[in-house]
Amino acid sequence: MMGALFQSSFTTIAVKGQGSLEFSNSSNMNQLWLSKKKRSLVYCQSSGNVTRANKFSTVLSERSVLINSGHGAAMMDTSSSLVLSPNGKPSGELAVKELVSYGGSLVQVQAGIGIVKFLGGKAFFVTGATGFLAKVFIEKLLRTVPDVGKIYVLIKAKNKDAAFKRLISEIINAEIFKCLQQIHGKSFEAFMLSKLVPVTGNICESDLGLDEDLAYRVVEDVDIIVNSAANTNFHERYDVALDINTRGPGHILRFAKKCKKLKLFLQVSTAYVNGQQQGRIMEKPFRTGDSIVNENIVSRNPASSHPVLDIEEEIRLALSSAEAFEGHGVAQKMKELGLERARKYGWQDTYVFTKAMGEMLLGGMRGEVPLVILRPSVIESTYRDPFPGWIEGNRMMDPIVTYYGKGLLSGFPVDPNAVIDVVPVDMVANAMLAAIAKHGAVGKPEIKVYQVASSVVNPLLFKELGDLLYEHFARLPCMDSEGKPIQVEKFKFFSSMEDFSSKIWMDTIRQIGSSRGILSSKLEKMCKMSMEHAKSLASVYKPYSFYRGRFDNSSTQSLMEIMSEEERRAFHFDVGSIDWQDYLLNVHFMGLRRHVMKGRGLSI
Repeated sequence: MMGALFQSSFTTIAVKGQGSLEFSNSSNMNQLWLSKKKRSLVYCQSSGNVTRANKFSTVLSERSVLINSGHGAAMMDTSSSLVLSPNGKPSGELAVKELVSYGGSLVQVQAGIGIVKFLGGKAFFVTGATGFLAKVFIEKLLRTVPDVGKIYVLIKAKNKDAAFKRLISEIINAEIFKCLQQIHGKSFEAFMLSKLVPVTGNICESDLGLDEDLAYRVVEDVDIIVNSAANTNFHERYDVALDINTRGPGHILRFAKKCKKLKLFLQVSTAYVNGQQQGRIMEKPFRTGDSIVNENIVSRNPASSHPVLDIEEEIRLALSSAEAFEGHGVAQKMKELGLERARKYGWQDTYVFTKAMGEMLLGGMRGEVPLVILRPSVIESTYRDPFPGWIEGNRMMDPIVTYYGKGLLSGFPVDPNAVIDVVPVDMVANAMLAAIAKHGAVGKPEIKVYQVASSVVNPLLFKELGDLLYEHFARLPCMDSEGKPIQVEKFKFFSSMEDFSSKIWMDTIRQIGSSRGILSSKLEKMCKMSMEHAKSLASVYKPYSFYRGRFDNSSTQSLMEIMSEEERRAFHFDVGSIDWQDYLLNVHFMGLRRHVMKGRGLSI
């Protein structure tokens, strides 16, 4: 686990005074860097390699140091003087109750879940593997459990060659795997190809579209199935969203029931499947036919009638409507239908509505299959693992961040006192691995829900986000086309679309640089397009920017509490420990500018 962080060859460890350590190295002069200033270095978890990155966070805090003596590693917590030692065993193979001698006394090491031990040798089947979260999940699995079995990755492609090319270009060559490249060196690609098996298929097909021979191999080999495939477009066509987010999980579960060694099915969902509920929202599974409108009506007036959600009927409606709308404008009409149906039953949009129905479908047809549903909130860049700030694509709040930094937005329609629920992607991946190990080891045919969210334990208010946006871009402005810094004003919070639209119009004119006050027809068209795009963005985000629900994460906290200290360090997902100012200013905004904006318009 944490012993995998550095595998140097320190041979002498002298303890001098309270919390003071001296290291001497008999060969290669490998160095262990201890940061006195928190969050100044990035450590890739590799063979003694230390990667320095400006303005990013360190993996290890000043409270702990790693001691490596050649045969195994020990983690010393300098605040409690506890040493966790594998006693010469490979990382992750601690005895259930191991006693470690330290300071003349024996200390019992908490056994924890046994994450690494359980995952070793297990074969995985992962959908959505080319997506943001799945890449982080696969990277962490391969780096912390190098003896994991095969990881079959379902890839939508025309044929095997096309699937293999996507595996190389979209997964293996992704920047997130650079620490694994450092660890394995020239054998990196061979290691990756020995673990990752591209499987050509499609979750929208009833049999997943698998080749017969490969399907047989997967059925015989797989222990764990992880479904992270989803269509995350808030206003997708209703038939398309249903096909992927609702029917897709059902297809995968039917396939899962054929797998002879299956120990667990993990469904990646979203905390926002809870729809337009308010207050504290608990971690509980849906029952077939549940609706948010139903819950809200019953809570206010138990005698009132309410609409009954019938998933099969919704699927039939979508298919028949697609045929009826055939011709011009069918796509837009199907998008409007999805939004209409979602709001009828109490959900914000087509995405979260179809994801909720997918959960219901799994719960109703799982039978004896152990099922874990993991509901993260808004997933953003890595907190620290394998290095801070990695992100791929514009996530939910990022278009607002980039538009504001470029001077295209001076604010947004949002309740400044509402909470934006954010969680770093590596914490989500770590929670997935912990949940898999806990429930996979037991194999109990139950359904368990975990919400990986921050709004209850560590709320971030929109007004705090606005202040941090201004602080960041005022200090490190983007550059315009002439190389001049773009000056931003304090982030504004609009309570109405009318006020927002008026401000956007004036900002667009200013950004274009019209000095005469009379717009040409071309400039006027550009202004209108920019304004309409901003208004569309505001309309899509409105249910979230004025959201009044907060996601309880008691089960997720309980999962963390049964982990050992070593596991908590190696598989960290304590969202309550996040310093939002540090994470946003020094990690996320910088990562967004580097990995998404690709350095365009940077002044640094």
